[in-house]
Amino acid sequence: MLTVHHLNNSRSQRVLWMLEELGVEYELKRYQRDPKTMLAPPELRAVHPLGKSPVITDEGLTIAESGAIIEYLVDRYGKGRFAPPHGATPERVRYNYWMHYAEGSAMPPLLLKLVALRIGSARMPFFVKPIARRIAQTMQSSFIDPQLKLHFGYVEAELAKSAWFVGDAFTAADVQMSFPLEAASHRAGAKALPHVRAFLERIHARDAYQRALARGGKYDFAD
Repeated sequence: MLTVHHLNNSRSQRVLWMLEELGVEYELKRYQRDPKTMLAPPELRAVHPLGKSPVITDEGLTIAESGAIIEYLVDRYGKGRFAPPHGATPERVRYNYWMHYAEGSAMPPLLLKLVALRIGSARMPFFVKPIARRIAQTMQSSFIDPQLKLHFGYVEAELAKSAWFVGDAFTAADVQMSFPLEAASHRAGAKALPHVRAFLERIHARDAYQRALARGGKYDFAD
């Protein structure tokens, strides 16, 4: 049976969602972040050398990376659902673009934002704290926040054209894009963008999404 190595509050939540959309049976192995470092536990290294989630095992294969996992699941179990047919069609090109954009372009400034916020609130010697906070604030104001505004303004404009990222039909690209938009709604105020907010409301209302939450447990981004 397919096994999902699931870390709380992580990208693996969208893997559970994809499996629920597909109707595939799976075993769930849970892992908890270290409450101080927020890092994955070392037990995950026994599954994959990088020790990160999501990771799945299926038919003797061990697959990491959200995009690679979702593409594998759709190819193996989709039966033509959740992705345009392979080929150089506008729909397939757009689908491939959003599958890669999610982690390649949308997530890096969000991760930088998280790092800057943690620097600003980290415990450190009193004489270092003003300097560290100043650096973190400068990073945010001069680079991170403008990049977030650029990227999520772009996403907002694209979602104004259609309900889903590849047009009028829901696809795995919407699953892949869910995590950066959920993270941006918490860290970058993206929920204030009407089309982003409507997209989040649509995905959160899906039965498969709700089933994935029930299986995966507490997920702070699902609000």
